[in-house]
Amino acid sequence: MRRHSRIRTGRAAVAVLALTLVTGCEGTEGDGTSSSGGGAEAPAAGQAVSPLRNPDGTGPGLAPVTGDTDEATARGLIEGLKTKGRGPRTGYDRDEFGYAWMDSADGVPLARNGCDTRNDLLRRDGQDLRFRSGSDCVVVAMTLDDPYTGTTIEWRKQEASEVQIDHVVPLSYSWQMGSSRWPENKREQLANDPLNLLPVQGRANSAKGDSGPASWLPPAKPVRCAYAVRFAQVAAKYELAVTAPDRQTMLRQCGG
Repeated sequence: MRRHSRIRTGRAAVAVLALTLVTGCEGTEGDGTSSSGGGAEAPAAGQAVSPLRNPDGTGPGLAPVTGDTDEATARGLIEGLKTKGRGPRTGYDRDEFGYAWMDSADGVPLARNGCDTRNDLLRRDGQDLRFRSGSDCVVVAMTLDDPYTGTTIEWRKQEASEVQIDHVVPLSYSWQMGSSRWPENKREQLANDPLNLLPVQGRANSAKGDSGPASWLPPAKPVRCAYAVRFAQVAAKYELAVTAPDRQTMLRQCGG
């Protein structure tokens, strides 16, 4: 644990009931003191919601998927994914997906709102936000309920790496599953789409690397089905296949 960040037991995420049919590592900038403000067209921060209730990724967090009906919906989504083997990593470079974090990736929510993707996500998921003096964009302090570990992080920009932005479907994974053949603008969309992005504990994100679900799942077991759903939502939206072991692991997290 770093000196300026303290982690305490997380608040329980609120499970969302109601069924909805559902149709992604780090960066820092700026410094300064506090100033409150909402940010240009930023979604309101709040308690985490189920991915089944958040198909475009503009709502905060990743609440557990609970109940037989929602788990059945989750399995249906996962079962619809195509499978194939993971290809070579040859030619992969983060720059193939645009610079981090751009505000100019067209075709995704929150683009071109005057605030970069990283800060958009901190504002979306963080609570008790503090902004750099004179800015309604650059977050310098916040409270984050980390979905991956179930802990609450009191984050300060001086220790920026304590919170990283995870690509749920890692960019390298997508490269090996076909995005190497996409036009650059589609790769930029994947890299900056709120559906594929979650602020999480830095150590958990580093442990994940570019793993698929068969190799890595969030340490917090209650959120594993929700994580599988979000991974499937991104894969479905971008017409990406997943490996057969990944799909099987995802199904198991949701009672399959």
